[in-house]
Parts: sequence; structure tokens; C-alpha cells
Amino acid sequence: MSEPENAGSSSLTKAIHILKDLADNASEGVRVIDLARRLNLSQPSAHRLLKTLIAEGLVEQMPEGKSYRLSLEFFSIASQARRREGILDIARPSLLRLSATFNDTVFLLVRSNFDAICLDRVEGPFPIRSFTGDIGGKVPLGIGQGSIAILAHLPEEEREAIIKFNMPRIMDRAAIDEVDLRIKIEEVRRIGAAQMNFEMIEGMAGLGVPVLDRNGIAVASLSIGTLASRLTETRSGTITDLLKAEAQAISSKLNPFDPTLRYPASALRAAQKG
Repeated sequence: MSEPENAGSSSLTKAIHILKDLADNASEGVRVIDLARRLNLSQPSAHRLLKTLIAEGLVEQMPEGKSYRLSLEFFSIASQARRREGILDIARPSLLRLSATFNDTVFLLVRSNFDAICLDRVEGPFPIRSFTGDIGGKVPLGIGQGSIAILAHLPEEEREAIIKFNMPRIMDRAAIDEVDLRIKIEEVRRIGAAQMNFEMIEGMAGLGVPVLDRNGIAVASLSIGTLASRLTETRSGTITDLLKAEAQAISSKLNPFDPTLRYPASALRAAQKG
């Protein structure tokens, strides 16, 4: 008797679920019994699918023989995704649209360890000053609207470590203490945007939103820098909505293997040489 027409599709779906489960448990490997339980499969079915994936070179059995993990071949295939567009290419149209809409300067910042690097900016007609300055400028996470938007949307333990490390660096450059920073972080987490209009740079103001990866963790931010007189309450709401919409559009296209997100300084140097 032939298999139902959708049997192959069903097996493929189960195999994909197995690969995802192995990816989620990459550090310790997975036993067949645990895999079957989590995916609601029989052990024979789980074992058969694992054997198929091993034959295709995507999964390997660990040396102790009871657990399975993704193979090096799987990661080699996955690394080819680096050839997709990076965040610079993805975000550029958003920066151009936002600058034309706001008539202000728009920034793309990317997180780099304890700092945020200005990866791109599109100038507006009004002369402004910013902490990052031109493309390639760097600030500690916690200074400026784009930087705080990133910091506020990091995992709590990571965020606390950054605050502890960066506070002396922040206080050297801005009139903000740890209480001020924590209040601002909570506000950003509540409304999803960082508005800076308390004269960190005299006469300047800004508004920033995070660009999130598929896990909801900030890897970058979109922000504007403008004259304080231009960031009125009426304009702030509209600007926030438009920034969030463009940030979401960028997030949906992010390549998790993009080297720019892992090594932004190196990627920026390469782009400038090119």
C-alpha cells in the first residue's frame, strides 16, 4: 500500500522540528527519549528520522553514543546565509525615508560589546551635534537615545553587567547618574522608545527605538537627532510610530549570520575601504 500523499511532507516537518530542537539544546546534545517526548513523537519514529538526518550529514551522534547534536556540515550550510544582505543594505532605505519624512538626521547604531557604533547616518538640513558624531563614532551603551534603546532591550543579567561596567564611563561624558539611567531604561521598556530632551547636549534632542532580533533582543537602533525646539510633544508621537514601523521592517529581514551584527567595527572598516 502506498503512503498517503502528504506523508513525505509530514516527515519533512518532523525532521525540521528535530533540527530546531537540536539547535535549542546545542550545548549538551539531545537523547532520543527526550526528543520524542518534547516533539510528541514515538521513540522509533524519532530514531528513524535522526538516522535519516545523520545519513544526510546534518546530525551526528555524540561520542558517548546516547545523545545527538547538529553536525559541522549543518553549520557549514547555515553559514552560507552570510551571503544575504547585511543590516547596512537592509536599513539604508529606512534611513532615507525617515530623514526625508522628518527633515532631520537619522542614525543607525549597532551594538558592539559595551558600546554602540554609528553604522550609518543620513543628514537632515538642521545642524546638530551628537555623542556618536559621524559614521564610525562610538559611545558607551547608556549614552544617547539610540544607545539607551539598545540597552533597555537586552536580557536583564546582561543589562545589569553593562550598567555596572559603563557607569563610570557614562558619568565621565554626561550629566547622568545610575538612578537617572535606570529610570530612563524603565521608561524605554514601557513605551518602546527613548526620548532624550533633557539637555545632555545643549539645544539638542533625540528619539530612538530598538531593532530586535527574532528573540526580541536589541541588536541595533534607529534614532533621530534634532533641535530640542523641533521635538515637540505632537511631533514625538508621530516620529515614534514611524521609527517603530521602520525598525520592525528591518527586524523582519535581519540575517542572524550577518557578520556586521557580530563584528560591527570590522564590517564598518571593510565597507569604508570598499
